[in-house]
This record gives sequence, C-alpha cells and structure tokens, in this order.
Amino acid sequence: MNKKYSVLIIAEAANPEWVSVPLVGWSLSSALREVANVHIVTHVRNREAIKKIGLVEGSDFTSIDSEAVARPIWKISSILRGGSGKGWTIVTAFNAISYYYFEYLLWKKFGKDIRGNKYDVVHRITPLSPTTPSLLARKCKQSNVPFVVGPLNGGVSWPKEFSKARREEKEWLSYVRDLYKLLPGYRSTLNNSSAIVVGSRATLANLPAKFHDKCIYLPENGIDPRLFSLTAELKSTGPLKACFVGRLVPYKCPDVLLEAALPLLKKGLLELDIIGDGPLMSKLTDFVHKEKLTSCVTLAGWVKHGCLQEFMVNSQVFAFPSIREFGGGVVLEAMALGLVPLVVDYAGPGELVVEGAGYKVPLGKRDEIVKSLRNQLIWIAENKELLEEVAINAKQRAIKYFAWEAKAAQVNEIYGWVVKQSNEKPSFLEF
Repeated sequence: MNKKYSVLIIAEAANPEWVSVPLVGWSLSSALREVANVHIVTHVRNREAIKKIGLVEGSDFTSIDSEAVARPIWKISSILRGGSGKGWTIVTAFNAISYYYFEYLLWKKFGKDIRGNKYDVVHRITPLSPTTPSLLARKCKQSNVPFVVGPLNGGVSWPKEFSKARREEKEWLSYVRDLYKLLPGYRSTLNNSSAIVVGSRATLANLPAKFHDKCIYLPENGIDPRLFSLTAELKSTGPLKACFVGRLVPYKCPDVLLEAALPLLKKGLLELDIIGDGPLMSKLTDFVHKEKLTSCVTLAGWVKHGCLQEFMVNSQVFAFPSIREFGGGVVLEAMALGLVPLVVDYAGPGELVVEGAGYKVPLGKRDEIVKSLRNQLIWIAENKELLEEVAINAKQRAIKYFAWEAKAAQVNEIYGWVVKQSNEKPSFLEF
C-alpha cells in the first residue's frame, strides 16, 4: 500500500462552500489528494469555490460545463418539486437525466486517457444516489481500468407511521421509486464496477444479492476536525442542555422533540437550543410562546456551517429525532464535539450511533416516539454523571472512523483491492 495510485475522481457535486452532498463530494475528494495522485472532475458551478481553495484548473481539477442540459432540467424539477426543500425524489430523478450529459462530456475529454491507462482507478464519488447510473463503468471495464462507485446512499423507506410527513414533503415520486432500475446503465453500472461502496444497510438491501460480494460498507458522511475542534463541557450540575440542528421540516421532527421535552422544560430540568430554519419555524415559535418557554428554549435560526460548533458546544446532548435521514452527518459533527447523541434508531443516525457512544429510541408512531424520547431525556437528566464516558466514546468513534483523513485512508485501501494489490476485501465497519 506504499504506492500512490493515480485516480480520476468524478465528483459532479463538490463544493467547499456548500453543505450536504456537495460538501461530502468536496471533503472526500480533497482528503484523497493526500493519499493518491488525484485529478478531480466536477461541475462548472463549483469552479470558483475550488479555485479559492488554491487548486489549479487543468492540473488539479477540471470543471465540466453541462449547463446546456443541466439548467433547463433543474428549472423543470424546481417547478415540479412543490416548493423549496421539498420533493427531493423528483429532483434526484431529474438530476439523473442531466448526469448522462455530464458523463458524455467527461468521456469526450478523458476517454483517451482512460483507454490509455493513465489512471489506475476511476472513482465516482458523486452523485451519491444509487438511482443515478454511470455509463462510464462499462467503458472503464473495457479499458481494463477499475471503476469504483460510491459511497452510494439511498433507498430508506418512509416509515408507514409518517405518511402525512411524506405527503407534506411532496414525495410523490417515492411511491414508484423502484422505476429507477429501468434507467439506461443501471444494471451495467453494477455489473462493471470493481467495487461498490455502500453508505447504509438500506442501500445494500436494495442492491441485487449477486453484487454483494463487491460491496463495501462505508457511510458517506465525515467530519473535518478543524471545523469541529472544540469539546463540550459536560456539567453534572444545573439543568441538562440539549440542542437540535437541521432544517425545520416534518421528517426531522423538531416539533416531536419540543413536545417530548415539554415536562422537563417546564420543571427547569432542561434547556433546549433549536438551530435551523424551515417551514416549521412558525409552529415551533407559537408552541414556545403558548407554553411560556422563552426562557429555556432558543430558536436560533440558520447558523453558518463554519460557526456551528460555537453554538453546539454549549450543550451536552444532541437530540435529533429525524425519522428518515440517509446519512446524518450532523450527528457525527455533534459526536466529534463531545456531545452525546440521542437519535431515533432508523436509517443513517441509527447506524452511526452504537451502544456506549449514544442513545437510541425505537421508531414508531409519533406519540410513541414522543414518549420514548421523553423517558430517555428524563433518564439522562437524572444520570448526568454518566454522560462523560458516553461522550468520550462518541468523540473517539467519530474521529477514528469518520474524520476525512481516516476515510481517505479507508478508500485508498479499496483502491489497493481493486487493482489487485490486496487479495482481501477491505472491511471497516460492521453492517
């Protein structure tokens, strides 16, 4: 594993100034530059932000201008999604269409180099969605260049108990989501990939069993220790302090958290910071005023990602009862700060939080989650002296497995495996 592999990184979404998928694409691509000889291929919309970091276009990265197709597709999906921040399944479906054109342009520019074996590996990091095929997988196989795809993450089912939230999120297309398997290149991507990095159990379960032998489990989210370098102070006296960070939308359930915490808030046993904004803000504001909670509940609104840690370290517990979270990167960020995570045991957060490094409540109906969450908060408030060990375990887990430097080393092991330098398939975390 001493050799530095030459890798063509495909990260259509990769932007150091944004969050969510673009931040994942950028963070992993950037970290891989330390362990491999990397050239990043991204969309033109990311060009200026990457140049600001100091990368040189042409030698360090290449931007692909597919706006002739991407822009009208984006406009159509924006109309159909039913509102800003909603209808993500629709947006993903339309993005898959424009991505075909992005790869077409990419092959025109890099096809000769790939066929000439200039690269040891071609790795598509983004799109993260398993519903977006890659027509390059077959071309790389024909060129005898290993193609790695992932981390792929998606396919988390909407809990039947939250069908109303599903409708509120305008997720109409999610009812026929499996139609993506009919898209051109879907089967070819799986057949011709040398390794499929899967980010969740749900993603693995949605892949045909015949491809599982080339699947490697590696959640897509990570943390930048430079942005999350502080450590929360876990006081054993005074009220318990908790925070929530995220968009204030139905499936993230900030209203569920507020209702569950109500008895503790009224008794002065808990103080709660809700960081974020969205359509539920007015509902939460009305609840806080109605219940006279302004002295113990702070609705902070949006906070820049680079400033988040300064708000979060004022808490001891990160309470995040989202019921459909693919990744849950914010959970890792909280863990890296030494906060104790409290999540619903479903999808991404349920996989990131393990016994001894946080607390989980079972998925159920809304009132069942309220009850479980409330009972867990009461127990934590009564046993604050036990939080320190859990917080230490959470921080150690986040840094060991999910710091971008660590994840780059893990991905580099995958490169070694696909170029046959290593006979044993890498394994980093248990499914």
